[in-house]
Amino acid sequence: MTRPRAELVSVNDTPYYHCIGRCVRRAFLCGKDTVTGQDFSHRKVWVMERLKVLQSVFTIELCAYAVMSNHYHLVVHVDANAAAVLDDDAVMARWELLFALPLLVNRYRAGKLTCEAERTVARSHIDTLRQRLCDLSWFMRCLNEHIARKANEEDKCKGRFWEARFKSQAILDEAGLLACMAYVDLNPLRAKIVDTPEASADVSLSARLNSDDGTKPALLPFVTQFKDSPKGIPFALADYLALVDWTGRAQREDKRGFITPDTPAILERLGLDADSFLIALGQHQLSRGSVIGHKQAQSAYAKAHHRRHVVGPPIKAA
Repeated sequence: MTRPRAELVSVNDTPYYHCIGRCVRRAFLCGKDTVTGQDFSHRKVWVMERLKVLQSVFTIELCAYAVMSNHYHLVVHVDANAAAVLDDDAVMARWELLFALPLLVNRYRAGKLTCEAERTVARSHIDTLRQRLCDLSWFMRCLNEHIARKANEEDKCKGRFWEARFKSQAILDEAGLLACMAYVDLNPLRAKIVDTPEASADVSLSARLNSDDGTKPALLPFVTQFKDSPKGIPFALADYLALVDWTGRAQREDKRGFITPDTPAILERLGLDADSFLIALGQHQLSRGSVIGHKQAQSAYAKAHHRRHVVGPPIKAA
């Protein structure tokens, strides 16, 4: 049963979410259509440019991304606190980058309102805009609608470009965050588009390893000392790279199901069972359900939201 987005996105439970957008029927987001021979690779630039614009507006940061031929993955961090501390002028300036401000809000900014009642209504509008700046649904709407309009204009057609509303999964703990980011960065490898994870330019792993040329959106950094840098992914980048490399080798056809004797230290620190971690990263596993995390975290999440259970990939403790 389809659930309201408010039940799927709860920043009080977790700020991390995995989002998936998939094209309708045989529509291509990017890549080459093997039937017609038409190449849509230039649309990858549209996605990257739009994400950069949205980063300057919303207080939502990217942890990982992958842009595939007919779908994309995003792992995002919703920073509600950053939106809450924005003053009225900052909120209006950000929102104006995407939309025209209501007339009453424009008059409020210009100091032309003559009574307190009008000022109260204007401030109420600004508070609504402030809440939208950390709203994942608004972020995805501004991404998907923009890309759909450009694609339909280029294809000279009308109608749906995206299959349905975007899919979102709550990432409940550090184990889920690691698993989801690795899954996203390994998408081209799984599809056999590349031979190694770092060979694809369309995933966040490539952006982390290569110098920034200004064309790609910024990524939430890996940090190991939260006291010095309170915002970031709580892992060492070297450990994450080792994990992705190890998992990528395990996913190769000639080594499917093979687990090396020397398990990466990051798995031990998180108390993950290697077998279940590989199963969770298997095809159609991590994108299943509405949450990602340990069973204990899933149970606690279900209880907090008055649900008997939630569905998610089988990430188990060692």
